[in-house]
Amino acid sequence: MATAWFGPSPDWILKHRTEHPSAKTILLTGATGGIGLAVARRLLSSPDEHLLILTGRNAEVLRQFQREYPDRVRAVQCDMADLGQVAGLVRQCEVHGSLDALILNHGTLGKCLRLAQMEGDKGEEWERVFKVNVTSCVVMISEALPWLRQTKGRIIFTSSGAAQNAYPSWGAYGASKAAINHLTMTLKNEEPDVTTVAIRPGVVDTAMQKDIRESFLSNMDERDQQKFRSAKEEGKLLPPEKPGNVIAELAVSAERELSGLFIR
Repeated sequence: MATAWFGPSPDWILKHRTEHPSAKTILLTGATGGIGLAVARRLLSSPDEHLLILTGRNAEVLRQFQREYPDRVRAVQCDMADLGQVAGLVRQCEVHGSLDALILNHGTLGKCLRLAQMEGDKGEEWERVFKVNVTSCVVMISEALPWLRQTKGRIIFTSSGAAQNAYPSWGAYGASKAAINHLTMTLKNEEPDVTTVAIRPGVVDTAMQKDIRESFLSNMDERDQQKFRSAKEEGKLLPPEKPGNVIAELAVSAERELSGLFIR
């Protein structure tokens, strides 16, 4: 789906960066729905004319972004469980000569099984969730670090309150997000020139919340079932633009003192 460069020719990007010195080159995962879609729209509406490399599950949304912003968007389909594809995704940046931010917004809730329900699974469900939610991020970061060091760039993770609050049947998901928070702290210590932040977005009106209500409530405790059901019924879910706009701004301008933090 992607071409080899932004704009109609390899020379275009040099002109763009000269005319728009505040423009950032940003790679965003999970860009086709919910929070990621809100992040992409916020960044593309900026007068700074940011350049985006987008990936997500919905190919039609990716194509629409490419149609609307043919010079400023590169849409790349990628299976986040395929680590070879993930590494290749970051290499798309090489032809552009710069990467200012990596927004790691993708993730899976998994099958929402309690530990006692995994007899015979041999850990395959946990391995799958961790591959998508954690290992793919590690692979992408390791590929991106040489570029991010050059720009003193930023890594922004979409984490979750489940990293700190355990819900029955959410063990794999919650543990994977806790691992992301620890990865954030590790990167602060290992990569002092790169600002790394994990965000707790809150309870947001996304497809994931719909999946929870329609497919996964039965395996949760009664109290938690009521919590997630009533959040939608009572209009307590945040619009994706609330956390999405914050994540977009952090990718562009997060201060160094935020590095290593899990913030709400």
